[in-house]
Order: sequence, then C-alpha cells, then structure tokens
Amino acid sequence: MTETAEKIRDHFDLFHQPEYADMMDNKRKQFENAVGEAEVARVSDWTKTKEYQEKNFAREALVINPAKACQPLGAVFAAVGFEKTLPFVHGSQGCVAYYRSHFSRHFKEPTSCVSSSMTEDAAVFGGLNNMIDGLANSYALYKPKMIAVSTTCMAEVIGDDLNAFIKNAKEKGSVPQDFDVTYAHTPAFVGSHITGYDNTMKGVVEHFWDGKSGTTPKLERQPNESVNFLGGFDGNTVGNIREVKRIFELMGVDYTIFGDNSDVWDTPADGEFRMYDGGTTLEQAANAIHAKGTISMQEFCTEKTLATIAAHGQEVVALNSPIGITGTDRFLQAVSRITGKAIPEALTKERGRLVDAIGDSSAHIHGKKFAIFGDPDLCYGLAEFILELGGEPTHILATNGNKNWEVKVNELLASSPFGTNCKVYPGKDLWHLRSLLFTEPVDFMIGNTYGKYLERDTGTPLIRMGFPVFDRHHHHRSPIWGYQGTMNVLVKILDKIFDEMDKATNIAGKTDLSFDIIR
Repeated sequence: MTETAEKIRDHFDLFHQPEYADMMDNKRKQFENAVGEAEVARVSDWTKTKEYQEKNFAREALVINPAKACQPLGAVFAAVGFEKTLPFVHGSQGCVAYYRSHFSRHFKEPTSCVSSSMTEDAAVFGGLNNMIDGLANSYALYKPKMIAVSTTCMAEVIGDDLNAFIKNAKEKGSVPQDFDVTYAHTPAFVGSHITGYDNTMKGVVEHFWDGKSGTTPKLERQPNESVNFLGGFDGNTVGNIREVKRIFELMGVDYTIFGDNSDVWDTPADGEFRMYDGGTTLEQAANAIHAKGTISMQEFCTEKTLATIAAHGQEVVALNSPIGITGTDRFLQAVSRITGKAIPEALTKERGRLVDAIGDSSAHIHGKKFAIFGDPDLCYGLAEFILELGGEPTHILATNGNKNWEVKVNELLASSPFGTNCKVYPGKDLWHLRSLLFTEPVDFMIGNTYGKYLERDTGTPLIRMGFPVFDRHHHHRSPIWGYQGTMNVLVKILDKIFDEMDKATNIAGKTDLSFDIIR
C-alpha cells in the first residue's frame, strides 16, 4: 500500500483498505479460534435476556469494566492542587505512566508526576534505596516546594513504611530536613481513586496541622471567619473551582480552596512551559486550621479528611456534588450560615433564571428515564437534579459506592414520586449496567466516556459527564456546580434529547413530519 504526501489517509480510512482488511481477517481465522457467526449471534442475543442478567448479577469473583480507577490516581489528583507540589508515587514507572496519561487525555494538559522506579529487586528487598534516590533526584531536577508521596500495589504488598523511608531519606540528605514531604498509603488493590484522593488530603492536613512528619510543628487552632473548601475528585475541576471562587467572591467570603488544581490543568499556550501553576500555597494549607468551617462538595470522596478536620474543632459540611436548585441552595445556605454573609441578589437572580429555564424545557424531560453511572457524589447530584426536572433516574450505579451511599440515594428517591421505580446499585460494574439497559431499558444514559461502548451495544444515547471524558474535548472547563453550572448540565441533557428527536425524524418524505425547526 502506497501513501503520497498529497493524500495521506487517516485511520478512519486507512484500516479499511483491502490490505488491512485481509490481514485482520487472516488473524481472526488463524489465531482467534473463532466460532461461526450464527453462534456468536446466539450467545449475543442470550446476553440480552433476563436469564443472563440473573447470572450476571450472581457473579462474585469477577469484575468487568468497573466504573472506577485505583487509589494512586486520586492521590496524584489531590497533590497537584498545592503550590509547586510534585506527586511522587512509590512504585513502578508503568503505574505512573498510566496516571499521567489518564489525566493528560482528559484535561488535554501535561501532568507532572514521578515514580521511585521500583523493579523486581525492590519487590524482593524493599524500596528504601528507590525512595532515597528518587527523592534526591526529584528535589534536584524539578525544584518543587513540596513532594507528595503515595504508593502503588507493589510497595503495599511488600509493606514499605513511607514515614520511616522518608525520614531515612532525609537523614541521607536526599532533601533538607525541613523540606515538606507529605505521604499517604494508597494501595491500588482496595478502594478507588476517590479513596486515594481522601487519603492524600488527610495526609496533607495531618502534615501541616499535626506536624505528622516532624517537618512542621503541631499547630494550635485560633478560629477566624474564613471557610475552607474541598472539591473532591472532580472531572470538571477547572470549571467548577473557578465557579466556586466566583460565588465566594460575590458573597464577600474569606476562603481557602484546599487543593486548587484549576490552573495546573488549564495553562495558556504562550511559549512558557509551566510544570507547576497556581495551587493552594503551603502557607494557606497550614493556616486553613484556623478556619471557621470546611465545606466539602463530595461527602463520599472526603470522609477521612473531614473526620480529621472535625477532630480539630472545625465545623464540617458534607455535600454531594451540588447540581440543581436544591443542591445549590444547600451549598449557598451552608456558606451563608458559617460565614454570616448574605446570599447576594446576583445569585438570587441566577437561581431565578435557572428556574425559568427549567420551566421552559421541562415538558421535554418529564417522564424520561435515565441511567446514571460514575462516582457516588456525582451520581447523587445528577439523580437529585433529574428528579427536579421530572425525569426518572431509573438505574443509579457506582462501582465505588458503599452501603451508606446506597441508603442516602434511596432516601432521595423516596422523597419524590419520580423515584418510585428507580434502583441503586453500589459495587456494580458496567457489565451489570449492560444487562439492565437490555432488560429494563431507559431513554438516556449519563456517565463517562466508557459508556460509549454501552451506547453502541444497547442503543442507549450517552450524555457525557464525569471522569474520564477522553473522546470529547474541553468539558472540564465548564462548571456543573451551582446555578450556572446546572444550566450547563440542563443544556447538555436537552441537546442530547433534541439530537435524538432529529435522528428519529430526519428522512425526507417519510419520518420528517416532526423534523421541526422549533422545539
């Protein structure tokens, strides 16, 4: 096959050329032990039945396409939210390559992260030398103000002690004794990325407030009028954090975003490479102990961190990804109560505009059935908003959802007549959801990019939201929290509904009686 400079085929066309088609056909025949098409069709049809669903939901030892990632991914997410902080993963290079590529594909930005490059010898003898050399190289080459250490499966299985290793590395001169090195054990074989985020944030709090590592002194709280904000692991962090800052500034609130990664994943193309950009300063992280209270936008992503903060005498408020009118009201009322600041007229008007927009469009959403999958707090926030719209969040699935989450979502469903026939699925994966979409079909599905395979398989239209979104660009720049963010969510849902209407009515002279210009 010859290509010319004048016409170079892209992969959409190239791999359909006869040479590639023959190559793939031969591979199938010679190496895949393929059965006949009739047998494939028979088994495929069986997997769409209620009988198969029962077998699918009965499995215990196998997980197929879970809607979650591993702990160290969340640890890296948390670490980059602090000023000139370098995430350092004690484990293999391959693991870190996955975290970096995962974030870079979602945010379309480089993500700086290093590893201790553990190999077979470290797995046998321990990774102390890797830590000593790794911290020294990281400090010398990348000039961070802080290094945040987390772990992978390998380091956890062999039982490496991060606290002891870091102290040993400091004694060896890898970094200065007073240099800030936080740490969190984040075993990838339990929990998920939200657990890793929580463990890392807890480690940062303990480092600066309790002097956990011996680098900083233990602080005594002297309450002031400020408020701390925890965003949690959030795929829309760039847009959401900026929206929250705007809201705080409109209210005149003195605040600290604890882990502000909105700039490092949205750097400008102006000829300057910014390995670190923005972030909560280390001084702000320490002084956050004096705040009047801490608000978390994601309860199930910050359980340990909030418990640690509460133990220092601060009031903590745990929300569940405030999407919609009720969720945003709850957030603003909590901010107003803690700080004593009134909710300004500008935000009241934004609320009214959102109510008006919902009124304009509710007829198109009323009665529609939705399947929602993703992280626990996002699923809760979306389900609450769908109920407000008169839709039915029929299937709500979070692989990393726990029993407490299940109870809370069921209470939400019980509060609305639109939740009557809806069910919650903690600990289930996307292969479970596939069965549900065949046996109990819905009109639309809301979730991350991996839902596109379910869309192709089951025909259920996908509305992309959450993390990761790889196959669409720049979703992370738009907020989904607050009244303005909720407006974005409403528009995305409506756009998909109208697109599907047009698809079903676009054959001229046959189905186009409802191919309307006005919706």
